[in-house]
Amino acid sequence: MKRLIVLIAASVFALQSIAQTVTIGTQVWMTKNLDVSTFRNGDPIPQAKTDEEWVKAGDNKQPAWCYYENDPANGAKYGKLYNWYAVSDSRGLAPVGYHVPSDAEWEKLVDYLGGEGKAGDKMKSKQGWAEDGNGTNSSGFSGLPGGTRYNYGAFIYIGEYGYWWSFTENNTNDAWNCYLSFNYGDVSRNNLNKEEGFSVRCLRD
Repeated sequence: MKRLIVLIAASVFALQSIAQTVTIGTQVWMTKNLDVSTFRNGDPIPQAKTDEEWVKAGDNKQPAWCYYENDPANGAKYGKLYNWYAVSDSRGLAPVGYHVPSDAEWEKLVDYLGGEGKAGDKMKSKQGWAEDGNGTNSSGFSGLPGGTRYNYGAFIYIGEYGYWWSFTENNTNDAWNCYLSFNYGDVSRNNLNKEEGFSVRCLRD
């Protein structure tokens, strides 16, 4: 019975997500950041409510999520922040029918939108970015500046930067991500510590 309930919940989530997608080139992206607290199989993802809990999860290479500044109001707007160990967990972070994109899939999106120098404005939402650094959102991606959480627990950059994990490792300690900034129209890819907290945007299988 428990497994049936989990499967039904996953199916409902996937169906709800269909209405919140945009086709960009040959890819179908969700238009909102991920906001789940369970893996695809129904297992809970631990919430890190304190700096100590966040640091401990990273040190132990265990999955964790949080709201920016531990405020659910930020979660309602920006979704949750996840460490990379939640992204890479074999139980599956994305809902059925979706996956966390690889670095190559992020690169494919950026290339389709004209390259790193042009794609940022097309991916950023029309409002919500600091110092009127809003985009045109002509792609429909609706990128928001959800900020990040450092590996030692501090929160930073809400309203200024949006960071999204990729599934792709760079090395034992780092993984690739894609980010947008309030003060320029570029989009950038980088590799940062797996223990940091970034947003997640899912791509249809």
